[in-house]
Amino acid sequence: MADHRQSKKRRYISWGVAGAVVVAGGGIAATTSMAATTWPAQKTYTGRAFDTCAAPSLAAMKAWHTGFYGAAAVYIGGKNRGCSQPNLTASWVKSVSTVGWKLIPLYVGSQPSCGSGGSVKISASTAASVGKSEADDAVAKASALGMKAGSPIFLDMEAYDTTNTSCNNAVLTYVRAFDKELHAKTYRTGYYGFTSSSAKAIATATNKTDLPGNLWYALWDKTNTTTSDWPWGSTQFTDHSRGHQYMVNSKESRGGYTITVDRDAWDGPVAITG
Repeated sequence: MADHRQSKKRRYISWGVAGAVVVAGGGIAATTSMAATTWPAQKTYTGRAFDTCAAPSLAAMKAWHTGFYGAAAVYIGGKNRGCSQPNLTASWVKSVSTVGWKLIPLYVGSQPSCGSGGSVKISASTAASVGKSEADDAVAKASALGMKAGSPIFLDMEAYDTTNTSCNNAVLTYVRAFDKELHAKTYRTGYYGFTSSSAKAIATATNKTDLPGNLWYALWDKTNTTTSDWPWGSTQFTDHSRGHQYMVNSKESRGGYTITVDRDAWDGPVAITG
């Protein structure tokens, strides 16, 4: 989300308490590539979540499971992922899930040529092929961590100049190819972006084919909601399909462990790990 998502400091996101439930088929609308697929029931979570640059240690995750946050976003891969992940293993995923954490997989793929985020950029000539290959990599990374089919994978797209038509078209081509391939692999589609640019491009696109079914929007208004400040049509991304990053770079201590996080309001899908 913020610039530190693309830097060595990486992103932090916060989300918290509330129950996780399972619903059938949520967050898979607005696409034509899923009609004949039998989908695992979607696992959702409503409450606060957090994300930090590198997945914290298991001891830190246990100490932080106090009830304020109930979910954590983790950077599972991507050429523009800013931090190494020494703790992020299949064993870690299984252990924190047993503790009670819900997990949100994030993938930092190629970034817009007209944006400042990331060193690997989207090219108009290869946007579709790269989108497909990076989706394959995202699914492989998620699967290796024990995040099963039916889980969402949120594609991190940093801010860019959406008035640059050729650049914006290349981004949408890349996103559509990425999402179509996720669907082919039976993973749900998600997208992180800014209300002023990258998320706006998705929410306001006229052609919704193969665009993400879940939208995580960055709007740093310090308001823990996914509804009252939702900037687009009220019928968009309903049925547990929204996340809101509302505060960044919050240095917090719990159980003797201090972590800098971003806070999010979450009402959307989480990884299926059981």
